[in-house]
Amino acid sequence: QVQLAESGGGSVLDGGSLTLSCAASQRPYSRSVMGWFRQAPGKEREFVALLRWHGGSRLYADSVKGRFTISRDNPKNMLYLQMNSLKPEDTAVYYCAWGTEYTSSPSAYTDWGQGTQVTVAS
Repeated sequence: QVQLAESGGGSVLDGGSLTLSCAASQRPYSRSVMGWFRQAPGKEREFVALLRWHGGSRLYADSVKGRFTISRDNPKNMLYLQMNSLKPEDTAVYYCAWGTEYTSSPSAYTDWGQGTQVTVAS
């Protein structure tokens, strides 16, 4: 199984920006899908964005479209999430995930990072 490590979380003001990084311990396969999910206290884990490693197809949750950008660095086995125009409702622990299905369902992903906290103050 792949090991994932997120970094880049922190605290920002409403309207601010952050970029999260996810380092994978091995090179993703052709069918690999990597995604970002988040979980706020007392709420279920929800989909944020995903990317098909080969080809770079992307999918976003409606709540973050136009504000967040998911990207990859192939030689470095890195996944990124650029977050702009952050809102208090974006506050959550953000997780990097690895799977093989192009889907927003968390249950389809087999490997997860430890999470990184993002806090947006109003």
